[in-house]
Amino acid sequence: MSQAIIKVADLGKRYSIKSIDQRYRTLREAISKVCAFPRRKRASIAFPKENGIVWALREVGLEVQPGEVLGIIGRNGAGKSTLLKILSRITEPTTGRIDIGGRVGSLLEVGTGFHPELSGRENIYLNGSILGMRKAEIDRKFDAMVAFAEVEKFIDTPVKHYSSGMYVRLAFSVAAHLEPEILLVDEVLAVGDAAFQKKCLGKMGDVSKEGRTVLFVSHNMQAIRSLCHRCCLLEAGQLVFSGNVIDGINRYLSDVGQDLPEQVDISAFRRPNQIVDSPLQILSIRIKGENGQALIKSGYPLEIEMTFRCVEPLDEVVFGFSIHTMDNIRVLECRSTDTYAPIHVSAAGEYLMRGRIPQNLLSPGLYALAVGARSASKGLDYVPDALLFEIHSVEQYESLWLEAPSGLVRLPSEWAVPCDGVIGQKRGSAWSQ
Repeated sequence: MSQAIIKVADLGKRYSIKSIDQRYRTLREAISKVCAFPRRKRASIAFPKENGIVWALREVGLEVQPGEVLGIIGRNGAGKSTLLKILSRITEPTTGRIDIGGRVGSLLEVGTGFHPELSGRENIYLNGSILGMRKAEIDRKFDAMVAFAEVEKFIDTPVKHYSSGMYVRLAFSVAAHLEPEILLVDEVLAVGDAAFQKKCLGKMGDVSKEGRTVLFVSHNMQAIRSLCHRCCLLEAGQLVFSGNVIDGINRYLSDVGQDLPEQVDISAFRRPNQIVDSPLQILSIRIKGENGQALIKSGYPLEIEMTFRCVEPLDEVVFGFSIHTMDNIRVLECRSTDTYAPIHVSAAGEYLMRGRIPQNLLSPGLYALAVGARSASKGLDYVPDALLFEIHSVEQYESLWLEAPSGLVRLPSEWAVPCDGVIGQKRGSAWSQ
């Protein structure tokens, strides 16, 4: 085996409680307090807080080979982004040692690496010079970077005026095209449409084929599965698994499926930038199964409760929720207009809204719930990934199909056995023969 291009030994990063509470929160960190809360209890046992100190990473050791694509997965707050920031030299480790054998290009949260007052063109040359590239090298790749990012018309506009999608397209293009030996990517697929995501995955695959190394942090398990050679799982700041990608994903999903709450206070969760000083805020959500039970079963009713606060009367309000797979595929969206005309809120106060799916046809598995509200003129509130929940199977014959893809929905079907010599015990109605 060739010599490792990245070596991490006994790596630790310590923060004060205050600095953690005030740090920038990335796209999916909002749900960390929800799905990681029971784990934090266990984490506090492993790494006790000492005079207001907590460890974001502790005793992490790994090696990455040249040309390897390493997927890094784990719950929010597990230490994934902290690890990439240390490898990018954005932050210093508290303990341990890292050895990196090449230039590093990184795309971390949206906003990292670009100067907002500079144009896209100026930021490309700035990033190239930071990587130690000559102007002639950057000139040679400039057109390809701009074309990949699809920002030709805006390349001389200050990036502070870019949409989040434009920004991340250009940032990824710069990081991938400037030929660093090591590319660090943190949740790039959380922003951008499906076509852009496909381009990113293809480009990261090309980077790997060129012999360069990629470290890829993502909650998109399909992307991890299709792109990565190996998978590392972080939990409460520790490296708990390193090995086969499928085995790592299965362990992660199994852990996430435990201890999921049915009710979440989302009042402090980060909203998109366009939600500013809204007169309406969704305070909490709760998900319930049949007859109010905590267990949510495939084929049975599913109910969402939203508590919201209005600070003034509002007209024409529409509430909604959407359900996504762990690969960030939206499988359904429901709105209050399915039953009511847009709602009038006559006075300031706190209210309860319920949405119900009479027959939940989603396949068993883990899902994420997003909730929102809007008026006729603008969005009032939106919380992506507000809650994780699991749909359970109640089918006694389910074990026969565990190794086969089940699809996203389980539509009821009717079957007949019209041939002699084929015997089946009826469990419901069949086609008339």
